[in-house]
Amino acid sequence: MKKINIGGVPEHFNLAWYLTLKNGAYKKEGINLRWHDYHGGTGAMCKGLREKDIDIAVILTEGIIKDIIAGNPSKIVQTFVQSPLVWGVHVAAHSSYKNNDDLKGTKAAISRYGSGSHLMAYINAQNNNWNLDKDLDFEVIKNLDGAVEGLTNNKADYFLWEKYTTKPLVDNGTFRRIDECPSPWPCFVIAVNEEFLATNKEDVKTILEIVNGTTKEFKNIPSIDRMIANRYEQKIEDVTDWLKITEWSQEVIDETTIMHVQKELKTLDIIPRIADYSELIYTL
Repeated sequence: MKKINIGGVPEHFNLAWYLTLKNGAYKKEGINLRWHDYHGGTGAMCKGLREKDIDIAVILTEGIIKDIIAGNPSKIVQTFVQSPLVWGVHVAAHSSYKNNDDLKGTKAAISRYGSGSHLMAYINAQNNNWNLDKDLDFEVIKNLDGAVEGLTNNKADYFLWEKYTTKPLVDNGTFRRIDECPSPWPCFVIAVNEEFLATNKEDVKTILEIVNGTTKEFKNIPSIDRMIANRYEQKIEDVTDWLKITEWSQEVIDETTIMHVQKELKTLDIIPRIADYSELIYTL
């Protein structure tokens, strides 16, 4: 049985992977798929792909595009979640900040440079017409636990993270959410290390076929809302809202979308150049 390592964030978006692993779908095809939780998010997964700790990553679109252009030897093979990611702009509950204008020139907590929380801080700044050179400052906090510690102890002033993942921390009075910042593109894609892809293309296709079969029917799984609420410690009404706005995909991300993401990143000086579609995408 072939062992294949895959990484992703331990969040509700990835429940389809858990369900297909739990029912042994990959093992029936001779694949020992091993899931690795990446609490550090996109930056940590990019490192994992580069160092071959994982062969496949379910990863934020903007983060992997940036890292492939920076030399990550990987390719995007499919969109996983088509809908945008809704990022919450969070401050500590005790903070005096009331809105995005108050955050101008203060320090953003980020999981690491090149991460989604880092890149979306730029998008948030652009949306609010800040000076990207003068009005942004960063504190690396590694993960969500680090953000709690960083904001609570005033090491950083605000933190962007997926709205529903952080909702329990808003509900319990750790954070206050003062705004939202949706990503202007499909949020999650599936990326594969090129060297692995070259010799394991059929296995990758099999893995995608299995998980796609579940994401196509995901919203129709009996009691899926309760399953998500229990597993990820969320309120059922929040899960219901999240399911309404979330759409999965089984298709390769198109060239128009790839170019749109790159133009945004280039405008923000996050990437040095616009790459050809073929440099970023591999069609199975």
